[in-house]
Amino acid sequence: TYHLMLRPGAETVAHFGGLGKFAAWGGLTLTDSGGFQVFSLEPKVDDDGVTFKSTYDGSLHRFTPEIAVHTQELLGADIQMVLDVCPPLPSPTAVVRLAVERTSLWAARAKAAHRRPDQALFGIVQGGVDATLRAESAQHTVEVGFDGYGIGGLSVGESRAEMLPALAAALAHLPADRPRYLMGVGDPASLVEAVGLGVDQFDCVMQTRIGRHGTALTGGGRLHIKNAQHALSDEPLDAECVCEVCQRHSRGYIRHLFQVGEPTAARLLSLHNVAWTLQLMDRMRAAVAAGTFHALRREVLAVWG
Repeated sequence: TYHLMLRPGAETVAHFGGLGKFAAWGGLTLTDSGGFQVFSLEPKVDDDGVTFKSTYDGSLHRFTPEIAVHTQELLGADIQMVLDVCPPLPSPTAVVRLAVERTSLWAARAKAAHRRPDQALFGIVQGGVDATLRAESAQHTVEVGFDGYGIGGLSVGESRAEMLPALAAALAHLPADRPRYLMGVGDPASLVEAVGLGVDQFDCVMQTRIGRHGTALTGGGRLHIKNAQHALSDEPLDAECVCEVCQRHSRGYIRHLFQVGEPTAARLLSLHNVAWTLQLMDRMRAAVAAGTFHALRREVLAVWG
């Protein structure tokens, strides 16, 4: 939302019929409120909202819960997120508590401003790594009532050992009949651990970020394609992967593309990493249905844990 609001503008996206039509994407779409990006810009925050400078031209902009909802209505995604306060970690308890309180108040305002029944509105749970604050935030968010529930403010520098208890504390108070969405988490070990706790939905930039720099996700762990050992390899990135990249291209070819600075290399690894992660999610769904999830969890953690 932050980026599209500034360029090309939410009204422009609405002119084309919404995000899906604008991008010619027939699948589901989700927009964050822009809060996570804004809070990385050292904004001025008050009880009403947040004021920040554009990273493009330095111009001042204002987000409130109502503005975030209205902007996302123009963008037209299938799921929109409420504006929340995402404190950095570590932060003093008083700072995290204030973030929880403002997030709860803003959630109620966002729901009151929501007008499009064709768009799901998700609330967001905050609370840092404090299990008590996580539970409190989850309870307050459920009291407001949303179509689904995001769990934000995790995987921002804390260890997995710190993240998982905080996640579990939030999940204990979120309804099982609504989507539970762990925001910004996508490494294989965290995915399998979070699914084991009851998370249904994820997003992450890791797959494309590491892909752009030459790292592939595989069943054997991370593969660094720029290493010289792959120069003459005719093997795919992952022999078990059914993505188009693995079906068509060798490690040697993809390494060559990186070596000569061909942008296609980053695209191929990004496509593979996204596809590989989706296949992991497919495997987890099948394992849950078959009652074999714990065996799959052990298998994944043996490589990625």
